Amino acid sequence: MNALLHIQNVTKKYGKKEVLKDVSIDVSSGKIVGLLGPNGSGKSTLIKLINGLIEPNNGMITIKGNALGNESKKIMAYLPERTYLNNWMKVKDILSFFSDFYSDFDRNRAEEMLKQLNINKNDKLKTMSKGTKEKVQLILVMSRKADLYILDEPIGGVDPATRDYILKTIIKNYSTESSILIATHLIQEIENICDEVIFLAYGEVVLQGSVDEIREEKGKSIDALFREVFVC
Repeated sequence: MNALLHIQNVTKKYGKKEVLKDVSIDVSSGKIVGLLGPNGSGKSTLIKLINGLIEPNNGMITIKGNALGNESKKIMAYLPERTYLNNWMKVKDILSFFSDFYSDFDRNRAEEMLKQLNINKNDKLKTMSKGTKEKVQLILVMSRKADLYILDEPIGGVDPATRDYILKTIIKNYSTESSILIATHLIQEIENICDEVIFLAYGEVVLQGSVDEIREEKGKSIDALFREVFVC
């Protein structure tokens, strides 16, 4: 059976610098997968490759067996590390934009989540705190009925309460037929929601597998193992 996301022998260079080196990863449906590594490990480059924002020098990436392109973009929902929404926009304007742009966007779901958080649809982004903006952006992404959700540092730079909400929203709003790839260096916060993890170091995959199996084999938490591999 084909993997939902298949990355085969991917290499990416910027000039002479090799940022990703012969990376191969498979992600099947119904999984929450942590893409883990320190800054500079290649996480963001890999995410840009998966989203078709840049192209590899070598190797292949497919989504549901199809090469990257318009069809793959239709079934992926991407949360970038930095917001791409304009501060002057009102929430209701953004909802309309997503409704027009994405055929799989569930506006009712988005409005219900906004209501739960007491976020006014008439408010402009520029009036919101960083944490509230993060929530709005996550709600937009998770309100799509995508096959693959790609979240780049979704809990970085926000307070613990916002982190808790974001993690709960991730768990609650994805289907068992879809998968979520979460790129982060905040391992402790996401370890308990992940089914699998991928460790990237200096552009190479140094560990990939089931969270439970890795814990059993190594006799320690993913966070402790991450610190051992990347800090010590």
